[in-house]
Parts: sequence; structure tokens; C-alpha cells
Amino acid sequence: MPADHPTDLPPFKSIRYAGAAPGPRLIVTAAVHGNETCGTRAIERLVQAIDSGALRIAAGVLTLVPITNPLAYRLGRRAGDRNLNRALAPTATPRQFEDHVANWLCPLLAAHDVLLDLHSFQAQGQPFVMVGPDDNTGTLEPFAHAAEEEALVRRLGVNRAVDGWLSTYAEGVQRRRADAGAAAAGLDLDPRYGIGTTEYMRSQGGWALTLECGQHDDPAAPEVAWRAIRNTLAHLRLVDEPAPPAAHGMEALRLFEVVDKRHPDDRFSRAWQSFDALQAGDIIGTRRDGEVVRAPCEGRIVFPNAAADARQEWFYLAKPTSRFG
Repeated sequence: MPADHPTDLPPFKSIRYAGAAPGPRLIVTAAVHGNETCGTRAIERLVQAIDSGALRIAAGVLTLVPITNPLAYRLGRRAGDRNLNRALAPTATPRQFEDHVANWLCPLLAAHDVLLDLHSFQAQGQPFVMVGPDDNTGTLEPFAHAAEEEALVRRLGVNRAVDGWLSTYAEGVQRRRADAGAAAAGLDLDPRYGIGTTEYMRSQGGWALTLECGQHDDPAAPEVAWRAIRNTLAHLRLVDEPAPPAAHGMEALRLFEVVDKRHPDDRFSRAWQSFDALQAGDIIGTRRDGEVVRAPCEGRIVFPNAAADARQEWFYLAKPTSRFG
């Protein structure tokens, strides 16, 4: 581990509650990225409610991870040495701090049935949920729990769902590799680079959702996270509370392209927010060399990141689908 890491980091921490009756095993994670703390606040509130007796876990198992990446959290930034939510997998030769996190976190995820991963985002925008693929037997992300994910999506308390993450990211890595050249190396050129917590969970036979609770500093984001946890507990029957009603007519979008920054001086044409509408030909930004980046078709911009580093995700493009109509 690099010598400049703080030496007084707390150990990895998870909190486990078990009900008397059988039920699903749910894990809720927060601060996978250290500057995304709304989920941490919501989990701290939940622990207080359970420990005080105000809320009782009646069935199944609930595991809470309030700070998944303690180094990034301590530093108040997205990552310690690298993005934990990329190329997530155990390794026999840990070199970066996030490798040690993965060696602890991956077995913990695999011991559960369901994951709710709580995040926030940089640009302004409304909360939304990232959902996995339709059931399939393909080689990239085979899956058989789409119905379970879709049912929980409708009960988290948000009105927008986005899918297509891993397939879009895999195509983006192919372009990144082509641009970098045959001699280039790096984790961000790994075909598995798009695998994060939810993708790893699905690879282990479970199912998972990522809830983007709002902008990092939005004071409403911890409440979005709190409501989603409580709704999940009720929906999965881990608590003796009425199940939340299913939302109908949700907006559904599918990612279809990720565009990287090539140089730190690449600039957006305006302060984009996630899900701003695009028309074919709209100018999204300009490269340092003067190349104008335009929308290829009608759709939405997602995760615009003006602060992205070179060879990292600058923005995503998405199109509407009828999946949650």
C-alpha cells in the first residue's frame, strides 16, 4: 500500500442484524465512493432506529456497510488509489487500497441475496435507479432475476430507471483500447472494467440495484436514501410493515454510449445536468483540439462529469424504452 496513506484508518466495518424468522439476506452499502455520503447518513439513522427498538428486523438478515471505502471517505474524494466500482473482483496480489477493499467486500456481497447500493452524483439532477439487464443467457452478464429487480425498482420512491450499464461500458472500453493503442496498459483498458458492486453481485447469483440519490451535496439526498432502505425492508418483508405500493408509468432509459475525455481541457458547451434532453446534432462539448462533440441522435445525457480525468468517462447517452411503462 502506498506510504502516503493515513495510518489510522478504521477497519472495514459491517453491521449485521438477523430476524427470528427466515427471509432474504439483504446488504445495503454506502460510500463506495468516498464523497458520496448520503447513504452513510441514512444507514447511521437506520442503525439508531434498530438499536433503540424503534424498528425491528423480524425476518431474514440485514447487513449494513455505512462506509465501504474508508480511505476515500477519510480523504473526502471519489477514490483512494482508484475507483472501487470498476473491475471489482478479489485479487491474490493486492497493490492498491481498493484491492484490499475488494478482498473484504466481494465475499460479503456473495453471502447475500440482494444488494442496495447507495450513491450520489456530481451534476445537479433528480434521483434515479440503475437496474440490471433483462433475463438472458449471454456471455457478458447472464441473469435470471430481472422480475425481482423490477419489482423493487417500482418501490424505491423514485420515478426514473436506467439500464444498459455493462454492455455500454464494455463497448466504451473497446473504443478506449483502440484509441490508446496496442502498447498501452492500465486497469481502465480491462474488458472487466465496468464491473462494480451490482455487477459483481449478479455474477454471484444475486440481484442488485444502484440508487443514485441526488447531487452529492443535496440536503434531500439522505432522505431519498432513507426512504429507499425503509421501502426495501418492507417490500422484502424483513420488517413487519405494510409493503409500499408499486409505482407505475416510470420513465425508463437505456444507456447506449459512453464518451471519454481525451484531454483535461475538453470542455462542455454548457453546465449539463443528468437527463437533459438532446436533439440530433446538439453540441455537447468541444475537445482541446477543436473537435466539436455532437449528439448523434435524440436522447438524454447522463452522468456529465466536467471534472473527469483524461481517458475517463465524460458523459453517457441514453434513449427511452418501454421497460417500466
